Amino acid sequence: MAVELAIVGAGAAGSLAAIEAARRGAQVTLYDTNARVGRKLLITGNGRCNLSNHHAVADRYACADAHALTHSFEVFGVEATLALFSELGIPTYATADGWCYPRSDSAAAVAEILTARLDELGVQVRLQTKIADLRQQGRGWALALGGPEKWVAADRVIVACGGAAYPALGSRGELWPVLARLGHTMVPARPALAPLLADMHALQGLQGVRLDAAVTLLHRSVALASTRGNILFTQSGLSGPAVMDLAYLVHRYPVEALMLRLDFLDGQRPTLYALAEAHPSAPLQLALAGLVPLKLAHALPELTGLAPEAPAGALLTSGLAERIGRLQVRVTGTRGLKEAQLSSGGVPLDELEPVTMASRRAPGLYVCGEAVDVVGPCGGYNLQWAWTSGVLAGRAAAAK
Repeated sequence: MAVELAIVGAGAAGSLAAIEAARRGAQVTLYDTNARVGRKLLITGNGRCNLSNHHAVADRYACADAHALTHSFEVFGVEATLALFSELGIPTYATADGWCYPRSDSAAAVAEILTARLDELGVQVRLQTKIADLRQQGRGWALALGGPEKWVAADRVIVACGGAAYPALGSRGELWPVLARLGHTMVPARPALAPLLADMHALQGLQGVRLDAAVTLLHRSVALASTRGNILFTQSGLSGPAVMDLAYLVHRYPVEALMLRLDFLDGQRPTLYALAEAHPSAPLQLALAGLVPLKLAHALPELTGLAPEAPAGALLTSGLAERIGRLQVRVTGTRGLKEAQLSSGGVPLDELEPVTMASRRAPGLYVCGEAVDVVGPCGGYNLQWAWTSGVLAGRAAAAK
């Protein structure tokens, strides 16, 4: 007799969980409050759908049990994911830095194809339907549809309802109190991939400047984590993948003790030094303009303590070549969940079986995707976690 499986959440994790379970013979009903499958998926990769990343391995993620996460990726990692997408009719390609996209470069196309595969497999998709509560019932489960007055039964349940980022897209963490009542230690939701707020008093003229830089988050001068990549100066702070990747750490420490160290010339100082040797009497701003955006080139001498008209030759004798381009900015917080691409928090990974996503607290319950407290950097890592955890949950929940 087929397993009757209910899946709450038709996002990335829930959709693949449903496909995997249905392919293994389960009778699957997929519930979501949105009017279409994969609504949040539509905004990923600026609409191109950054499906995965060839560098997505366990040590690139923050979670309660990195060793367990290694097992998850060993069972279903990046290559298996890309092979599955090809099988589903979504061929992919990768950029030189390992970011993986559908060949269509269309998140909408990915969502439509996944919807079609769900239909082909006989998955009952119940959209605009809220699951308000879960309770164990005998050897199975009961789900409350919209309120306590109407309950439906299932043998097993997969919770793939997401976290609390982008609540306008239906991800509000509304089942988290239910998971807590069922015995899970719910880590509070916090912005994980979000722009940072910072003291920009001395940097207001740089608003709109975008470039690659080395970035380190410091707590009382101790480095917490470092990244390298694109940053964007904003009126209230800094955005871009390199700083957003550090946002999950901000809420773990007293904000008054946090600093962001920026290096705009990481790896480029030998070139700057050569330019200064070749043109010592030329303005330093001109030498910098060959390496960083013009607004920043004009600002860096003063930010380093030099006169605006300082010559490039000043770098040759004063050791300024090592100092220039390095700044520290005081962090004051992050943008809120409404502006975060991802939230941290949810069920700690050590409360789940890592190769099945089965709850260690409630038999027959599985949790995957953003409802699990696993956070990766920008660039397809978090969608990869959604695919990995969704497939593992779908396979295990369908087993007789």
